[in-house]
Parts: sequence; C-alpha cells; structure tokens
Amino acid sequence: MKKKVFFKTFGCRTNLYDSQVMISSMQEYEITEDEAEADAIVINSCTVTNGADTHVRSYISHIEKTSHAKVFLTGCGAHTKGESLLAEKRVHGVFGQSEKQKIDFLLSQEKPFYDPGDLNHIDDVIVDDFVGKSRAFIKIQEGCNFRCSYCIIPFVRGDARSMDESKILEQISRLARNGFGEFILTGTNVGSYGMGHGTSIAKLMKKISQIRGVRRIRLGSVEPIQITDEFKEILDEPWLEKHLHIALQHTAPAMLKLMNRRNLYKQDRELFEFLVQKGFAIGTDFITGHPGETQALWEEAMHNVRALPLTHLHAFTYSKRDGTPSATMKPEVNGKIAKERLHELEALVEEKNLAFRRNFKGSLDVLVESYKEGYYHGFDQHFNKIMIDSNEDLLGNWISVENFEVQKETNYVRI
Repeated sequence: MKKKVFFKTFGCRTNLYDSQVMISSMQEYEITEDEAEADAIVINSCTVTNGADTHVRSYISHIEKTSHAKVFLTGCGAHTKGESLLAEKRVHGVFGQSEKQKIDFLLSQEKPFYDPGDLNHIDDVIVDDFVGKSRAFIKIQEGCNFRCSYCIIPFVRGDARSMDESKILEQISRLARNGFGEFILTGTNVGSYGMGHGTSIAKLMKKISQIRGVRRIRLGSVEPIQITDEFKEILDEPWLEKHLHIALQHTAPAMLKLMNRRNLYKQDRELFEFLVQKGFAIGTDFITGHPGETQALWEEAMHNVRALPLTHLHAFTYSKRDGTPSATMKPEVNGKIAKERLHELEALVEEKNLAFRRNFKGSLDVLVESYKEGYYHGFDQHFNKIMIDSNEDLLGNWISVENFEVQKETNYVRI
C-alpha cells in the first residue's frame, strides 16, 4: 500500500501551482485530502512577511500535537527559515522550489536533509490536471527584478525569468482537452513575462486565446507600468477577464518613493479611469503602516484612494521582513494604528465594490466552482462572488446570469 501525502499550501497562486506540480510528479505516493491520515505532510510555505513565517510555525506546532507524519518544508520559507526549523528538528526535510519535481526521491529520504536548490531554475513540467479545481493555474514566469524596499521575494525566488512559451501552450492545450475553460496566469511578477526574449504577456495571451476550449483568461497581479499600449490593444477581447489586479501598494507619492516603487499616483489614476471606461473592475495591493507613514501621508493616501475606481483589495498591515531595507526604516508605525488604517481602507473599497455591482447592467458570465451549505458558488467576469440556489447539478458549468440580487457580500441568484 502506498504511503499517503497531505499538501498544505500557504501564500500566493504561484505556490498553488507549485503544489500541483508536486502532486502531478508523484508516482510512489498517494494524495490524501485528510491531514489526519497522512504519513507525510508537505508544507509549501510563504515568507512574504514575518507574520507569514509565524503562520507556518503555528501550523507545524499543530502537526506536532496531532500527527506522527514526517514534515517537509518547501516554498519561499525554505530559504529564510528552513535551516533553523531543520536544526530545531521540527521538520524532516527542506527543499527549494527548483527541486519539486524530485518529490518522490525527497519524500523517501530517511535522513534529515536541506536542499535549497537553484534560484535560476525554470519549470519545464507539464501539468494536465488540477486536483479539486475547476480553474487551472498556469505558472508563466518566476522571480522579480523589482526591488521594493519592503519585499524579500526577489531574494527567495530570484530574478525574473520566463517559462518556455511552447511548454505553456502545450500545458493549456492538455488542460483544455481535459475540460478546463478558465486559466489563471500566475508567477512572481507575471507582467514581466517575455522580457528580454522579444515577446510579452499580451502576445502570450493572444496565443492562448486561440487554443480550442479556452473560454476565459485571468491574470495575476501586474504592475501599472506593465499595462502597455500593446496590452491595451487586447482589452476588448471577449476572452479576457473584465477584472485586472494592478499593484499600487500606496497612493501617497512620498510613500511610494520610500517603498522604492516604480508607479506614480497621477499616472495610476489616469490608467484606472481608462480601464473603467472599458468596463473593468479593478483590484489592487496596499500596505498600511509602512515605516514613515505619518497621519498626514495617510490622509493624503485615503483622499487619493477615494478618487480611484477600485472594486477589489488585497491589503495588509506592514509586517517587518528581516533582510529588507524597510526593516530598518524609522519612524515605525504603531501596529494598532496600522490596523485601524487597514480597516478604514477595506471599508471604503467594500463600498466601492457594492456600488459597482449595483450599477452594473448586463449579464454575468459565471464558472460554478463549488457547492457548500446548500448553495453553488462561483465568480463572474469581474471576479465578484455569486451564490446560486438551484436544484440542478451546476458544478463545473458555465452559466449566464441576468436577474441577480446584489447583496452586501456577494451576488445571489435562484435558478
């Protein structure tokens, strides 16, 4: 009987993809969805903040109390905390992202090990299924050339490098033949795809759209400067999601400079207003409480956010990340104040999202992804959630919804 392996994935969509690569690469072991019956547990970790490291440590503590499984650590945290966790004998093995296709070999190791791998590695694996998913996550690039002052990721993922286009297209073709219609392009900095190789994210998406069975293409977070004139030419294409997640991180110019960001608020606002005219919902990343964020700068930032047509938000309070320039910046912002600012920002964007959904006149194109507590759930083309009440079996189906009810947290429809 094969030993059973449970995967616990923290962090971003790139980690979700990397976990799927490991699952697809396993031959000698069996996947289990039940942590309690696992012989081995693979933790695909996030280390974007010190807080992310804490979540991983807390999970390891939970495993130590509830399971006798061998614990293996991979992901970004393997590079920052792997050696210390191994030395503390809290994990059996640590390996970098580049080693994930050797998962069978790594799980079979009797002696504790540390194998950080190669930060110049580029995946060449073909994934043709996604366990428990109706959408497919496609990793198109790795690493980042930006050096934002608060971010450790370039140091644990390496510089930007792109996957081979033919491998990406082959993978999507296989997945489309297996019934997947929605594809989410992921990576550390997806907008940098093709840099230095005479291609681009826009060119890649055009080629993907020509594959039979591809219905919708979603994109991970991109930088404002990556919405080029070439990118703008595909905004009216029916296969492109009507939602873009564009990372700002802040809207006060002085804070953007402190963060060593490349975007400028004036241009950001002009870009967002252009996208809204094209019918797009717009999300962004934002950090509150970064060192140097005075009350005056915060008020300036909120004034600017109010003027932006935002609908979605991925925001968090600043958490010191050892080894980054921001970690030594002064003055620090009190954590309670940073959290209050976060809640103020979240409440504002929630209001904007509700207004967007109320003002939308048209049909919603929905992929039904899950069924729980008596309702089907999915996302529309604007990446807004919808709850569906139906006696039919809709799981995995595409449906067009016109007469829906806008509720505070989600849209609702009875079919």
